Amino acid sequence: MRPLTEQESKTLFTKLANYTGNSLKNLIAPLDDSPNADRFVFRLVKDRVYYVRLSIANLATSIARDKLLSLGTCVGKFTKTGKFRLHITALEIISEHARWKVWVRPNGEMPFLYGGNIVKAHVGRWSDDCPEHQGVVVYSMNDTPLGFGLTARSSAEARRLDPTGVTVFRQADCGEYLRDEDNLFATS
Repeated sequence: MRPLTEQESKTLFTKLANYTGNSLKNLIAPLDDSPNADRFVFRLVKDRVYYVRLSIANLATSIARDKLLSLGTCVGKFTKTGKFRLHITALEIISEHARWKVWVRPNGEMPFLYGGNIVKAHVGRWSDDCPEHQGVVVYSMNDTPLGFGLTARSSAEARRLDPTGVTVFRQADCGEYLRDEDNLFATS
């Protein structure tokens, strides 16, 4: 387990900023204003990035690297080419700070959870003035986060689409916990 390098941090924060916008700084801000305030940090274990309290990360330094499997919440992993891929396990973190949101109607929840993109007919509502190719968090109509993706069109363009036009490209959904469990929690 080690802190991220400057290049790794830049790659990670660029990816997270696509979903959170300006509230990215709230992810690493201290939890309160006391002088001994604990804060969250990102740590790398093998190729996976974990979001964990600093006090717990400091305690974990006494565990041998080859024995430490997981720590905190897995945000995603770095690919062999140096790119960062968010995992569905980051949904809880991203949904709290999401700038852009899309709510899916009940008839569109299952196609999304089975790994499909979101078409216009399944969109119940979404954040105003959402630009194209922006990270969005997908919610059910009762505000339960289901996953996240990238907008295929801006919100203004999507209003003019036919009902079968794709509005959000799926990046991750809660169905991955079942479909991809072997790879999701595998240690590399």
